[in-house]
Amino acid sequence: MARIVICGSGVYTPPQAISNEELVDSFNSYVRRFNHRHAAEIARDDLAALQESSAEFIEKASGIKSRYVLDREGILDPERMCPRLPARGRDEMSIQCEIGLKAARQAMERGGVATGDIDAVIVSCSNYERPYPAIAVEIQQALEIEGFAFDMNVACSSATFALQTAVDSIYRGNARAVLVVSPEICSGHLNFRDRDSHFIFGDVATAFLVAREDCCRSEHVFEVVATRLLTRYSTNIYNGSGFLDRTRPPQEEAGRLFVQEGRKVFKEVVPIATELIRSQLQENGLAPGDIRRAWLHQANLNMNQLIAKKLLGGNVSEDVTPTILDTYANTASAGSVICFHKHHEDLRAEDIGILCSFGAGYSVGSAILRKLVSP
Repeated sequence: MARIVICGSGVYTPPQAISNEELVDSFNSYVRRFNHRHAAEIARDDLAALQESSAEFIEKASGIKSRYVLDREGILDPERMCPRLPARGRDEMSIQCEIGLKAARQAMERGGVATGDIDAVIVSCSNYERPYPAIAVEIQQALEIEGFAFDMNVACSSATFALQTAVDSIYRGNARAVLVVSPEICSGHLNFRDRDSHFIFGDVATAFLVAREDCCRSEHVFEVVATRLLTRYSTNIYNGSGFLDRTRPPQEEAGRLFVQEGRKVFKEVVPIATELIRSQLQENGLAPGDIRRAWLHQANLNMNQLIAKKLLGGNVSEDVTPTILDTYANTASAGSVICFHKHHEDLRAEDIGILCSFGAGYSVGSAILRKLVSP
């Protein structure tokens, strides 16, 4: 049968951005107000005073300098510190469908894949604005795609897990082309009052097309040589929100938002991701030195640099392991796809790349891609 390829990608970047300095000004204003309001309790040692942050601390800890968001005003309001995204009615297009469509249409245009050749839509991301009906089915209807669609969630590895799912569907003959969309509205579940994590995430939507090679009309086509998935249970990255919330006593807002044990995650995920990539390469007759480019999960610059060093050795250049983390921040499952989208057209035929994500679960997804000769 025809080779299975990635033949088009798209990215929707929100028009609003927040720099580290702006985020820190808002956070520190909140800290000062909190400490003032609770001065008596703090003086009695009944409550710990909150500590201010700095733009320098954020960049050193993560490599992040700014992030794109759907609503900066609500986030930067020290009395709110949460985006304002008004609810939409049943008959209105959902926010995730709206931004997902913008990325999807771009991917379809770049991939040269006709709507009639697409048999499935997978929306795969870390958080959803509703449990059902599936955002994927909504996007499917908006694009007038026949076939099937569904949502799936593997946190920050959602896009790479969807890639393997798409490959399997095509291999089994259930689809000719599959559209994978990741509309990540990460600002909605981020606790902007938490000094250790308020800077981590940004908003974005990505999409890519997985298809039989004979369905594509694109200048830049990558064969999916192999995929590998791995999960290990851990609560070191955690979000406690769920449909059973209303059955329980009211809980603090922080209990329903993103939290992580950053140092533990760093220590435990780096060797898991490194070994998975190394063993995957070996099984496919490849060595780390064969990697022309690695599009790694964009969560933490220090983590990516350590993985690259362990895998490839020495000082790895920005050309081999490019980053978009500095301007987009962590965009969950979309990060490695943004990196691929912006840094793949310069590769030559037969160049090998690794698309890899890792995150909550723990979950790790990796794909070996080979650039093909332009049709």
